Amino acid sequence: MTPVRIERVEGRGLPLRGHDIDTDRIIPARFLRAVRFEGLEAHVFEDDRAMWPAGNGAHPFDEPAYQGAEVLVVNRNFGCGSSREHAPQGLYRWGIRAIVGESYSEIFFGNAVALGLPCVCVAPDAAGWLQDTIARGPAAPLALDLRAMTVTAGGRTLPATLPGPARDAFLSGAWDATGLLLDGFDEVEAIARRLPYVTAFT
Repeated sequence: MTPVRIERVEGRGLPLRGHDIDTDRIIPARFLRAVRFEGLEAHVFEDDRAMWPAGNGAHPFDEPAYQGAEVLVVNRNFGCGSSREHAPQGLYRWGIRAIVGESYSEIFFGNAVALGLPCVCVAPDAAGWLQDTIARGPAAPLALDLRAMTVTAGGRTLPATLPGPARDAFLSGAWDATGLLLDGFDEVEAIARRLPYVTAFT
């Protein structure tokens, strides 16, 4: 199995406005009892969605126009709060394949990288413009190019940033730990055969 390289993510966008959206809002704590991550997508923003004000349309994750979106556009300090990896897991399983925003919690960012979920930064005015553009035309495509470090939407190409090590990991496939192990499985087995605390129990 060859490690998966991520160079470009294209798809429809989903605007989620607000600063400091924490992991307890992304996936409420009561769902952390799950041993596996399967099914978390059904509970993404569950409490926010339930408390969404009547007469104010639908929560973005319930909005029919955004179903099937792959690029989430957020604001400042997204994913703050606890270190739960369930938050990016739930978003990924819902269908999100990239996040564009002003900034992220460091732990959320690291958990997202481990999933192959790029979280790139754009300027605050660019994030707001992207959210407005998606709201006006939800069917329009949005493209994130990790080689050029740009986000393209609505006829504009905006600069984006991503820490060098994370960008290199996506482009090389180094983020994909499972793929790396399987790609070198013969070497892994050879080392395992030399380890007494492995072979002594076979």
